[in-house]
Amino acid sequence: MSVKQSGFSLPEMLIAMAISAVLLLGSARFLPALQWAALRQTRQQSLENELWQRIYTVAKHLQRAGYCRGLCRGQALYIAGGGDCLLVSWDSNSDGVWNSAPSSESDTTGFRLRDGALETLRGASACSGKGWEKMTNPAAIQITAFQVTRLERAGFAPELSITLAAHSVADPQIRARAEYGVTGYNL
Repeated sequence: MSVKQSGFSLPEMLIAMAISAVLLLGSARFLPALQWAALRQTRQQSLENELWQRIYTVAKHLQRAGYCRGLCRGQALYIAGGGDCLLVSWDSNSDGVWNSAPSSESDTTGFRLRDGALETLRGASACSGKGWEKMTNPAAIQITAFQVTRLERAGFAPELSITLAAHSVADPQIRARAEYGVTGYNL
């Protein structure tokens, strides 16, 4: 009686195990690199999102700058320090004046770059002084540039350009820069 044998021989099994071992070693090297790349991409995206959120906040104030329901006195937009500090005034409660006191109800808001952080202060009257609140977390991101420039064109409302640049504190190689322009219709 003839018996038919089926299955793999020992050399075939050894070859299959060797190929599997090589594939496993390759994937063991690939997966950490993939995770590191995903982490860097997440940090990059997080940094860019943070910059855009801050730039939109400043842009909203710049768009409102100069609004007054009555006869407001003073300067609607003051850009100082080469553009890294600005004071924006607008009639937020539509009472016809730019209120300065109390600071919680002031119609002037300041933004400045200081010690690697973007700061803001409601009721600011100058770019110096204390009481400014950090808009960014200096332990997470370092703001390297904040600049607002005003471009005047005859017959048109001024164009205001906002530039914000930063890098990650955890990985200084991760950098981002955002630029945004708004029109100051009330200026």
